[in-house]
Amino acid sequence: MSDAVLRTAGLSKRFGGHAAVSDVDLAVRRGEIHCLIGPNGAGKSTLFKLIVGTHEATAGRIEFLGRDVTASRPYERVRLGMSIKMQAPSVFKELPVLQNLHTALQRHLHGAALAREAERLLDLLDLRADARKPAGALAHGQQQWLEIGMAMALQPTLLLMDEPTAGLSPEETFRTGELIQRLNADGTTVLVVEHDMAFIRQIAQRVTVLHFGKVFSEGGIADVIADPRVAEIYLGKTQHVH
Repeated sequence: MSDAVLRTAGLSKRFGGHAAVSDVDLAVRRGEIHCLIGPNGAGKSTLFKLIVGTHEATAGRIEFLGRDVTASRPYERVRLGMSIKMQAPSVFKELPVLQNLHTALQRHLHGAALAREAERLLDLLDLRADARKPAGALAHGQQQWLEIGMAMALQPTLLLMDEPTAGLSPEETFRTGELIQRLNADGTTVLVVEHDMAFIRQIAQRVTVLHFGKVFSEGGIADVIADPRVAEIYLGKTQHVH
């Protein structure tokens, strides 16, 4: 599939005798929101860490924009166009919101261009009223949005997000989904690791389901949701999916 931004082939990770990820083939197409889902212990976080480079693969390969990055360091992957939003917010809590954005933007913008982009991000993130506040004074959801904005400041080809709705209220979760959809509409490809099915239904275009470290099912969101086997592996709780 030539339109794949990210592709894994036979990707595996073993910890001692335990296969956390086993022979995973994954393709994330340019311009899509792709969700990686599965019950607890399915290997989602391990696969995410392999893709971003914080875990080393036991076997298989990872290609990003047609380049083999299997052995690349995380910062090298970021330089190529990956941007990573981990589960817990890691904003500079003592700095004002605007300064957090400036810090992220100054890697590639300066002067008036930097100021304009910071203002655009404040509006996009709905944080203009809080621009002068220390980031640590924001609500948890707002800190998550700020960190998404900082990840977007790198102008990534691919935005990778690990459970971006962890600890958020239903309203904050929905607004996070809207933000991701806006970023995607502006041309960013997004890969989200998540288990909140309401959020997945809101944003996903394609879904890969992991179970016991292997690809259990993959397809469009409607097909995956309609699959009774997927409902079953979510602890048999059909209501999670329907």
